[in-house]
Amino acid sequence: MKYYGYFRSSAAYRLRIAFGLKGLSPDFIPIHLTRDGGQQKQEAYRSVNPQGLVPSLVTDGGDVLTQSLAILEWLDETVPEAPLLPADPAGRARVRAFADVICCDIHPLQNLRVLQYLRTEYGQDQAGVEAWCRRWLSDGLAACEALVARGGEHRFCFGETPGLADVCLVPQLFSADRFGVDLGAMPHLRAVRAECEALPAFAAAHPSRQPDTEA
Repeated sequence: MKYYGYFRSSAAYRLRIAFGLKGLSPDFIPIHLTRDGGQQKQEAYRSVNPQGLVPSLVTDGGDVLTQSLAILEWLDETVPEAPLLPADPAGRARVRAFADVICCDIHPLQNLRVLQYLRTEYGQDQAGVEAWCRRWLSDGLAACEALVARGGEHRFCFGETPGLADVCLVPQLFSADRFGVDLGAMPHLRAVRAECEALPAFAAAHPSRQPDTEA
């Protein structure tokens, strides 16, 4: 398999965690999102992913997969070890809903192309951009805190083993740290992150440990 990603992309970070949990080591092809005007915008990568977003995955069979949630579900269907979704339908729905809060409601509003648009079209300086990110990260993560709390006490978001919800949560908390979001009122999320980061799959996936990382 070939995996296209960027060290700081939270969507790519999700895949790296899942690769680790499932014992996979795909070939990594870095796509730098700001160098050369954004390598994701160049034809070489657009031919892989017409959206010009990371991550992308090329399977051993030659299929090109895009969108992190779709790739994560494909991984779960093709590599059943260390399942990311519960066995029961209601449990799967709860986990998918939590993942959607992050991947559909929070993450798109702090995507690089959105932040660049705020700068170029609305004249926001760095402080304004960071305030925008904190606004939407704080709202979305507060909802995530409530969802985890409602599910009862577990080591991880929805059980005693890490799954799709945790794979999505930890990268989003990394972004929250970057933008100065106060997590003081989110004890469940902080506890889950501590459990996750103690696992090798999560630790190895951290942006600071990637071959394309930058200070």
